[in-house]
Amino acid sequence: MEPLPLRDIHLPDPIGWWPPAIGWWIVSATVVLLIAAVAGLVRRRRRVTVAKLALRELDALQMDSSTGMTEKLRRLSVLLRRAGISAFPRQEVAGLTGEAWLEWLDRPLGEPRFSRGVGRALLDAPYRPVGDADMDSLITLCREWLKALPTDVAPPRKVSAPGRAATEPRS
Repeated sequence: MEPLPLRDIHLPDPIGWWPPAIGWWIVSATVVLLIAAVAGLVRRRRRVTVAKLALRELDALQMDSSTGMTEKLRRLSVLLRRAGISAFPRQEVAGLTGEAWLEWLDRPLGEPRFSRGVGRALLDAPYRPVGDADMDSLITLCREWLKALPTDVAPPRKVSAPGRAATEPRS
């Protein structure tokens, strides 16, 4: 009897790299979501930290009895400007002076407490004396303003030379 003719063993086609299995798609999506979540948390924490640092500096300014009222008001205005530049684009805040500065400070609070209230002391201080009661209410107003700063503003961008894109975030 003659043996049966056998054919060679046929191997299946090799498994390709593309498209990946569903498990790899799930892992990739999870990694991307985790990276986005961590980046968002870091950005939010940075903004919250800026507000906390500004509030601490405001507390130190309030407790400082060695400086005069005019110097306290100057330092208070500088603190508000620095906090504003941290929360909003520099171009929007840095050039403001006088009435425009006070009106801009009114925006987060929604009412004219700087331009028509106790906040006017920031402009009037060099020309008239400020009492302790006014200073305490002004510091309370500044504390409310710092707490009212938005935390969902886009990060500030570098100012670039004409003809170049401003894409790098400020450090």
